[in-house]
Amino acid sequence: MTGREVRHDDAELKKELDATLHARRELGEEYESALVDSFLEKVEQRLDGAVDRRVRRRLAEEQLVAARGARSPQSADSWGERFGFGIVSLVLAIPLSAIGVANAHLPGLLVAWAGIVGVNVVQASRLSPGFFGRRRSRQESDWEE
Repeated sequence: MTGREVRHDDAELKKELDATLHARRELGEEYESALVDSFLEKVEQRLDGAVDRRVRRRLAEEQLVAARGARSPQSADSWGERFGFGIVSLVLAIPLSAIGVANAHLPGLLVAWAGIVGVNVVQASRLSPGFFGRRRSRQESDWEE
């Protein structure tokens, strides 16, 4: 809740309390219990509404953190992403190999496969930062700049 909402709710509750006290003065003590119960019910509804808003906000924040976490480098080390990248690399290796052999024979094939291996090594180092030595800290992450 923002400061403005709190002040607005406080002012509204103050008006409700003033109205309840005014009604008690006019109606007498025999209605005091009913008036207090009515006022407390309104306070309870406001509290429930405030708690509901806070819970919804907290859940939304947690879902946002979870969604961001699903795309973080730590969870990017998923089997599915590695498998998919490997499949795409192998599928693209076929025409690249054919082009390399057609244009430069064995040296062309070696250059094509060196490029394929290089791309896969870079991808593997991105998905598993500890793969080639030291691990990158969270501050060094490409995702949080």
